[in-house]
Amino acid sequence: MLLQGQRYRSWVEIDLDSFRDNWDEINRLVGPCVKVLQVVKADAYGHGAIEISRAAVKNGVYALGVANADEGVQLRVGGIEAPIIILSPSTDAEIDEIIKYNLIPSVSDIHFAVQLSGRLVEKGTRLPVHIEIDTGMGRGGAISSDAIAMIKSVIALPHVEVEGIFSHLSVSEVEDDEYNALQWKRFGEIMKGLEGEGISIPMRHISNSGGVLNFRAFDLDMVRPGIMTYGVYPGPGMTSKAKLTPVMTFKTSIVILKDFPGGYSIGYGRSHVTEGPARIATIPVGYADGYGVIMSNQGEALIRGRRAPIVGRISMDMCTVDVTHIPDCEMGDEVVLMGRQGDEYISAGEIAEKAGTISYEILCALGKRAPRIFVDKGRPDAVEPKLRRIFIPGEEKSIARIDTMIRGCLQARTTDPQFADAIYYEMFEALFGRENRQLELRMGFRYDIRISKFPGGGEGTTGPDEGYFKVTTHIEYAKILRDTLFIIGCARNNDQLSALFEEEKCEYRWLLNGTNTPFREDDFSVSCVRVESADVPVISEQNTERGYEVLCGGEGLEKFLNRQVKVEIEIETKQHKGGRMFPVYLAYPTRGMNISFHYEGTGLKSVRDVSFFAGRRPYPKVTTSEGRSIDLKIDDDEWVFPNSGVTFVWDL
Repeated sequence: MLLQGQRYRSWVEIDLDSFRDNWDEINRLVGPCVKVLQVVKADAYGHGAIEISRAAVKNGVYALGVANADEGVQLRVGGIEAPIIILSPSTDAEIDEIIKYNLIPSVSDIHFAVQLSGRLVEKGTRLPVHIEIDTGMGRGGAISSDAIAMIKSVIALPHVEVEGIFSHLSVSEVEDDEYNALQWKRFGEIMKGLEGEGISIPMRHISNSGGVLNFRAFDLDMVRPGIMTYGVYPGPGMTSKAKLTPVMTFKTSIVILKDFPGGYSIGYGRSHVTEGPARIATIPVGYADGYGVIMSNQGEALIRGRRAPIVGRISMDMCTVDVTHIPDCEMGDEVVLMGRQGDEYISAGEIAEKAGTISYEILCALGKRAPRIFVDKGRPDAVEPKLRRIFIPGEEKSIARIDTMIRGCLQARTTDPQFADAIYYEMFEALFGRENRQLELRMGFRYDIRISKFPGGGEGTTGPDEGYFKVTTHIEYAKILRDTLFIIGCARNNDQLSALFEEEKCEYRWLLNGTNTPFREDDFSVSCVRVESADVPVISEQNTERGYEVLCGGEGLEKFLNRQVKVEIEIETKQHKGGRMFPVYLAYPTRGMNISFHYEGTGLKSVRDVSFFAGRRPYPKVTTSEGRSIDLKIDDDEWVFPNSGVTFVWDL
């Protein structure tokens, strides 16, 4: 393992391999028919919410669970497109961010639902919600006796879709506690009552980690594991239920070694005095790092595979360890405060027991100002560390503020790359977020252009196709679907193109020839539209002031609303031979891109690309097959900024 102590005072290693192993155990327990929501609130229990969320998405997670809108926004700005459910009751002040960033709120009372519905109506959009029922937890949620009436009232509200209903078990870690059965009974009565009213809610969930381990019958449509995904059992006596591997290790290193005579006091308050000659190591961890004062004179650390006692009072930034019995330890040695070193292991549960608290608190607090190092497939440098919490500012977008961010980023690049990354994401939001419009992100942009001669279109051809190439373009990408109806537009000039960009329902825009001549029937046609590989019907086609508009969609898309979907569009049009160029531009922030230009058999000569791509790594990989094609690629884990693009040019 790379010694991170050469780079950091203290650090937290997050083993994504162990995280995947824990996910395999969950999938084994619940089976393929039960959806899994990964709980990532409180910065994924201190593990790093963005990186854990990305790993969970790769593992096939259905949704992510957060505590408030701010946590959801951080994930969205970090590029997470999966459904995000706010598990705690939301406030009226969070509604605008919930809508803008496509978050799914939980509803505990009709007041919030009414306020949410009003804002959705104003914005002309729809949003799913999950209704929480208090079956005995005594926190959020509608009281069981009021639940059915409240649910009926929420269902009646415009633009609000009741997607789920859930409750929370208060003692699920205790298998033989009868209160679990009581909560289950109350929840079942509500579900049965809804059936009697003819109300069907597609997603029901009640199981947390304890429920997953102890109560198989409680799985329903979805489970919400949290602590167990991080390798920690929610209660004692549960190790036989699943094989879990801890994900977090908290490490530091020895910065000072001193030899003291007997009778020497160590630390504030003289709470420890050496009984005889002693060697004391100082490590740069204190209560500001989440290693609490309560661990003074009772905590332990691992050094060279052996346990060593914490001695003296823990101070804000340092504490001291008695290493008299480890004579070969040296300055710079790795110190493990939680985790494994050699054959020894200090668990979160052990620390929690000494501190008189629970393992959840230990994970959330421990090393809270230490950088996270993500170990993936055995490599500790596989995932670039980020700041644990990203500050998302308000909507002010002044030149001075952006200038300050850029200058701060340049400074950070020479000192702390984590801070620079945080600023990068802040700039991303400041530049591309809109106050009155949701941030549009697209993934895996694929653009396949095939230029060919018209059938029978040899030399001397006359007619409407004379002087033109036939162009077939296949476009695909992934995005969040926000409406069941959308437009594919074709503009004749830049004014029309600008008008199409202002139309929120316009899914894709095309600029044809750059002239103001009237549209011909065969100038532009949409031959195929698909969402999640299912054909989407064309409803109408018409000329408007904005150009030629093709309206697509229908009720069949309702099941995909507010979900990430794969969109495919195929367009047939013409390319004037004298134009000698074909441009492609990306209009939205996009992660990953592949643009291919095929021209075999056309007689085009000296075909080349002229490109500009802006992003963190703005240089695409270019593959050229002389006389046949050019292919440009940017990896799917890299962002490409709007207004990036390529123009293919040629000679005749």
